[in-house]
Amino acid sequence: MKYIVIKCGGSVLENLPKTFYEDVISLHQKGEWTPIIVHGGGPLINKLLKNLQVETTFVNGLRVTNHQVLDIVEMVLSGTVNKQVVRNIIEAGGSSFGVSGVDGCLLKAVPNSDESLGFVGEVVEVNTSVIESIVSQGHIPVVSPIGIGADGQRYNINGDVAASAVAKALGANLCFISDIPGILVENNGEKAKLDKVTKAEVEELIENKTIYGGMIPKVKAAIDGLVHKIPMVGIIDGFEKSSLVDYVNGKNIGTKIVLDEEIA
Repeated sequence: MKYIVIKCGGSVLENLPKTFYEDVISLHQKGEWTPIIVHGGGPLINKLLKNLQVETTFVNGLRVTNHQVLDIVEMVLSGTVNKQVVRNIIEAGGSSFGVSGVDGCLLKAVPNSDESLGFVGEVVEVNTSVIESIVSQGHIPVVSPIGIGADGQRYNINGDVAASAVAKALGANLCFISDIPGILVENNGEKAKLDKVTKAEVEELIENKTIYGGMIPKVKAAIDGLVHKIPMVGIIDGFEKSSLVDYVNGKNIGTKIVLDEEIA
């Protein structure tokens, strides 16, 4: 069985067309690929935090998370957003099962090494039997990136980090869904898409701030996944019809991220 982990960021999720979900269902029904969706929910979290007058800050694309912020993050991710994605799949004619990383200790986590981030976690183990059980019942798993520590402490896991961890554990391909066609760079005053980018080039693009903000954890998660033998990582435009199907079929869609040694 070939798994593909599909990471959908919150800013993209709000506007993804029905065709995206139809593509996910098409992959699932054909049987060659088993899709797993891992989602974020940043904009909705920001909106609720603002409404509740709770301040929030970011460090290198990661949200600083105290107890109050953590409660709101979990409410939005594991409640509102997770069930919206499940409903969208059902509406498009598929079958889906939403799960939090807390459920069945799916995403076992420890605190991030940067203590200033608060309850932001790193995934140390993925309980793949939870995913496999959902898949065996014919459902598309939809995962909310809230982790759980051995002591029962919850952690806010960056969605890109969670997606990479799930892909590593399953030996799956990893695909980041964006609202742009891939990693864009300035070329003669115009934005141009990179078809392929290496680890060294990613590091250089971060250094010169071509890659910044929320794209940083995305590409870092991609590189970490490749180092840990994820077969393929890409960033594609989820608003382009059939882009996901074309991507898994090897067409030149989006930006493929590779390790340096793969470039001969």
